[in-house]
Amino acid sequence: MSTETSRRLRADAARNSGKILRAAREAWAEQGPDALLEDIARRAGVGIATLYRHFPDKAGLVRAALDQSFAEEIAPAIERALGDDDPRRALTAVLEAAMSTADRERNTLAAARNSGAVTAEASSPFIESLTLLARRGQEAGLIRADLVADDLPRIMVMLMGVLWTMDPGSDGWRRYLALVLDALSPGATSPLPDAVPLRSPRKRGGWPV
Repeated sequence: MSTETSRRLRADAARNSGKILRAAREAWAEQGPDALLEDIARRAGVGIATLYRHFPDKAGLVRAALDQSFAEEIAPAIERALGDDDPRRALTAVLEAAMSTADRERNTLAAARNSGAVTAEASSPFIESLTLLARRGQEAGLIRADLVADDLPRIMVMLMGVLWTMDPGSDGWRRYLALVLDALSPGATSPLPDAVPLRSPRKRGGWPV
């Protein structure tokens, strides 16, 4: 096989993969987290065999769809935030991007939970970025000093939990994000009880982000 042919095949495979992932996100948004893989393949304009060749199981498809969403919508917000000289504003922008994306992708997140695709590894790049931004805020005196890294995934679980109590696209989550951000401020805060270690998301009742 020539180098040119090999390159073309890789490009075709990448295009098919991207089409499948966007079709999956659209199908879940419209039909719910139980949308059939056959429907996703048809929406993407590929055969079911092509879908399975790229994603042998639903968990892999969901994980890749979440990765695509993160790369397209949250990673750019993180990059901008890391260049912002106001740590609190930067942290706020990333949390807003994450919540806005989660609101649009709530059925993808539900599919992730249902398929067992939710792992600590899947969310670690996002949590690491939050931790860095929060630490910068603490160093600048803009975020309460007793916030610890394990608080951040739990805060995200709390925030994402409100999405299921309101209609998609309502932006009602902004009220609760504002409340959380006020709670992270260093002024007029009460001492916190001790933090406990994170429980693995693989255990029953684990955190869903």
